[in-house]
Amino acid sequence: MPQGHSAPAMRVLIFDSGIGGMGVVQSLRDTHPTLHIDYLADTALFPYGEQPDAPLTLRIVSLLKSACDRLLPDILVVACNTASTIALPALRECLKIPVVGCVPPIRWAGRVSQTRTIGLLSTSATARRPYIIDLHQRFAADCRLLTHGARGLADLAERAFLGEPIADDDVRRELRQLFQQPFGTEIDTIGLGCTHYTFLMPAFTRLADQPVTWLDPAPAVARQVGMVMSQIAQEDRNARSARLLMTKAPSDCIRLERAVERLGFTSWEVFSPVSIPA
Repeated sequence: MPQGHSAPAMRVLIFDSGIGGMGVVQSLRDTHPTLHIDYLADTALFPYGEQPDAPLTLRIVSLLKSACDRLLPDILVVACNTASTIALPALRECLKIPVVGCVPPIRWAGRVSQTRTIGLLSTSATARRPYIIDLHQRFAADCRLLTHGARGLADLAERAFLGEPIADDDVRRELRQLFQQPFGTEIDTIGLGCTHYTFLMPAFTRLADQPVTWLDPAPAVARQVGMVMSQIAQEDRNARSARLLMTKAPSDCIRLERAVERLGFTSWEVFSPVSIPA
């Protein structure tokens, strides 16, 4: 490489059903400031947690195959717990690039809990999936796991990311459904089982009825991306602006643009593949 020229930035595509993956974007910006990041949100079907698995998996694979063909990323990050728990094997079989997923941090919680009673906040569908039982049995079998499938928290998190005020009572109501379960007063560690919840972390720590350690998987996902980056070769390609793509236009464009500008996205566009399962 000629002297004075820097290496081309590696390209990463981050995918989520909404803005939840922006927490991973922030962590990657902090650790790899020159990294080229594109972002795709399937806002037309947000939230994923309430969708049936089989058609949702088909949609995710079709959507991301189309996006990768267009954006040519070096790495795909599925920054969505629901999508990761159902679609990672199919994506890795379909795509020819590394795929990094995001799963509920039950193993992490099991490593740090002192009371051996851990909590998980997730969407209601994620809380019901056998995948959670498997994670618990494999990595934290000696812990009591209490879960709360909080349907409303993802919507609250989207609003918080956009800078809208969130009522304390709305957050406190969801937290108490976890703490007021049998043995809930023994919880000392809570994992976030939905990437959207990153943006409610200040409210969680302020409003929890008892002191707990909160585990946000976004920094861990960013570290995993860094490890994958160190193992693959970069292609010499022309630089371009980061792209923010959504399958449905936002209801408040001004708030969205203001929120994502600090993360390096100067505009957004609707992503319309030729055909994806509805």
